[in-house]
Amino acid sequence: MSLASPTYLAAIPSPSTAVWHLGPIPLRAYALCIIAGIVVACWVTDRRLRQRGVAPGAVLDIALWAVPAGIIGARIYHVITSPAAYFGTGGEPIKIFYIHEGGLGIWGAVAGGAVGAWLAARQLGIPFAVVADALAPGLPLAQAIGRLGNWFNNELYGGRTDLPWGLEIHRMDGGQALRDEAGRPILEEGLYHPTFAYEALWNVGVAGLVFYLDRKLRLGRGRAFALYVMGYTAGRFWIEMMRTDEANTIFGVRLNVWTAALVFLGALAYFLLVRGPREYLVPVGAPATASTTTSDVSQVDLSARQAGEQPPAPEGYRVVSEEQFRHWQETGEAPPEPTDPTGASATGGAHTSGTDASKTDASRAGGDSVTAAGQPDGGSTAGERPDDAPADGEAAASARPAERDS
Repeated sequence: MSLASPTYLAAIPSPSTAVWHLGPIPLRAYALCIIAGIVVACWVTDRRLRQRGVAPGAVLDIALWAVPAGIIGARIYHVITSPAAYFGTGGEPIKIFYIHEGGLGIWGAVAGGAVGAWLAARQLGIPFAVVADALAPGLPLAQAIGRLGNWFNNELYGGRTDLPWGLEIHRMDGGQALRDEAGRPILEEGLYHPTFAYEALWNVGVAGLVFYLDRKLRLGRGRAFALYVMGYTAGRFWIEMMRTDEANTIFGVRLNVWTAALVFLGALAYFLLVRGPREYLVPVGAPATASTTTSDVSQVDLSARQAGEQPPAPEGYRVVSEEQFRHWQETGEAPPEPTDPTGASATGGAHTSGTDASKTDASRAGGDSVTAAGQPDGGSTAGERPDDAPADGEAAASARPAERDS
């Protein structure tokens, strides 16, 4: 029987080349797919972060931490769960560092990336739950793109099948298909389930599910990310059982099947137990936006935006309600900070604007209110409040939603 490609009525072909060389530099299809996935995830996350009030470009600062940490975590998980190749008989510990030869675990990638993203979020002053929820639909899209690398490598396929979408598998060596005497790529006998494609399609569906339910339910507090985890692990559970590549097992079941089940239960518990509205952010420490309270027209200064200039990065962010966030977007007026019963700022007063601080001081003293410049505002007292000025109770009411979100 010839080892050359047999003929089928319908089949999915596989690439015969997974590595190209640009001089001495190898270009690996798997790496290119991973990079493309990261770019897509960053683009989606950036858009979602900006919709929640985070400054443009913050996702790049997060990625600088999350991506290397994710790669390290993925490699650590692979080595821990497949130690024989490195520490067993004939194992070579030095190959722990040969990431280019393959061996990355998605569970370690998510865990390591989460640690990196958490560190970056702390430096930027962004609540980690906001970052996680913004990433939730972008991450499965990145995974779907990354799975195309397995197609190029002719790996991670399932058992034999007669279905019309059965996958042809080449015998690969060094990123190239082996060839017969006539120069034709050699194929394994039969067709196989394209489990990598099943997972890629499932991940696209998970991304769509997260997009839809997040928009419909206004998920917050990390619940959108928990939804992604539940969706991904539910698919990984059954897809993993279809794979035929070598893997460690517990009680005859692949290790990743157990991992998927446990992670799903943890994400489900979080999704059901954690409650709260979606968080929105306003910057702290950024230059104040010009505005006025006596005009019906927004006075937000767009000159820097029109000139293509990016505003300076804020020192941090403050969580506010969606209503307060929309008002800030339209007018540039930062919502008042919540206060405790003693009248002090609930955030310790470190980020209170000059106007808010002077008003608080004036109300405690019972005298004239003071503007940001430190001058009397026309001699109005608490008993002589202008008709268009908000009452103290109204100002307190506007601050309450921020208290619930903080």
